[in-house]
Amino acid sequence: MWEAIRNSFKIPELRSRIIFTFLMLAVFRLGVYIPVPGISLTSWANFFNGVSAGAGGGFFTLLNAFAGGALSNMSIFAMSVTPYINASIILQLLMAVVPSLKELAKEGEQGRQKIEKYTRELTLLLAAVEAVALTIVVVMPHATPGLNKVAFIILSSISLMAGSMFLQWIGEMITDKGIGNGISIIIFAGVVATYPFYLGQMIISNLSITSWALFFLIFVVTIFGLIYIMQGERRIMVQYAKKVVGRRMYGGQSSYIPMKVNQGGVLPIIFAVAILMIPSMIAQFTHNYTLQSIFGFNSVFYIVVYALLVFFFTYFYSAITFDVHDVSDNIKEYGGFIPGIRPGVPTEQYLAKVLSRITFLGAIALVVIALLPNISATIVGSNSGQIVGGVGMMIAVGVALDVVQQMEAHLIMRHYEGFIKRGKLKGRI
Repeated sequence: MWEAIRNSFKIPELRSRIIFTFLMLAVFRLGVYIPVPGISLTSWANFFNGVSAGAGGGFFTLLNAFAGGALSNMSIFAMSVTPYINASIILQLLMAVVPSLKELAKEGEQGRQKIEKYTRELTLLLAAVEAVALTIVVVMPHATPGLNKVAFIILSSISLMAGSMFLQWIGEMITDKGIGNGISIIIFAGVVATYPFYLGQMIISNLSITSWALFFLIFVVTIFGLIYIMQGERRIMVQYAKKVVGRRMYGGQSSYIPMKVNQGGVLPIIFAVAILMIPSMIAQFTHNYTLQSIFGFNSVFYIVVYALLVFFFTYFYSAITFDVHDVSDNIKEYGGFIPGIRPGVPTEQYLAKVLSRITFLGAIALVVIALLPNISATIVGSNSGQIVGGVGMMIAVGVALDVVQQMEAHLIMRHYEGFIKRGKLKGRI
């Protein structure tokens, strides 16, 4: 592995991409400590520490993890790339139900550029709405005393919106000139940046040797499990019939359709968290202690509903991202067939059956991963739940895999030995 890292710096293009990525991440980390103009940092720190410890604090803790601690500092990057993520999710859902957007996604590079343009425009709109809402509902009570409220709302909203759009631009620059997906890299950096703080809290809490051993065991097993689930896929063999066009013969080759165990990635967990955090926030701000106990992080009701929502959204997202009807039609149109299965409706039914089975395994795995913070917090300690499992670890492992695969491609293309030998990086179920 160390030899592969040394080789990666021998390739000028890859070296410049790695250095550019680190420089952009340095800019991101510096911006985390630039506060919103007019905010009283003492008042905000007291509020944030108090609300994070409450039942509705999971929402703030999640946003703060995505932003790399920027929310706890009420930085100009407090919203991170959340508006962009929301815009991307909304457009993905719309592409599944709006025929014009669905056709646009099939138009190749030109269609992709138009969708990116729509995503930017929707991101700007959502950033403006979220910045104003965050300022008025949450931030304004913690403005510097004596400051004009209207002026503070304008300053804070513009700062938060500009910070989010600037991070989106950094993400696009990393995608073009760096290594990996830029937006994912920023989220990865934000999530990983919070790990030292929680590890420090675990050290201060004087955990026993047994607790530390259990923590590291859960941590290592979770990483290996995530890699297996994220890379695991079922390959459906497709055989194409031979056909003669003019004097040439085409087809007669075999291919396969990769059906991932985890089609939705981290999105089912994000959807479930977003829904459950709404009543938690309402309980926190209205001081409804009954509602707080019901939707508490470790309450039985919260855990059961959370697991059911993750399970449901896993099936829902798999259904809209892998259209078995379209795949079956494409196979038939190009003269292909699955060995032993007739083209048309039988092929569609077979694909639906296979998709349902592997999605069930993926849903069970996601439920376990989503509940790992609760399990780890119960067994080891509360701060360990912020590191093991959940959205943060899935993002960290997924982005790390993507970056390693891109670096591996650069190395192999230039006849260097990659990071992973014998192709063990790609799992298969």
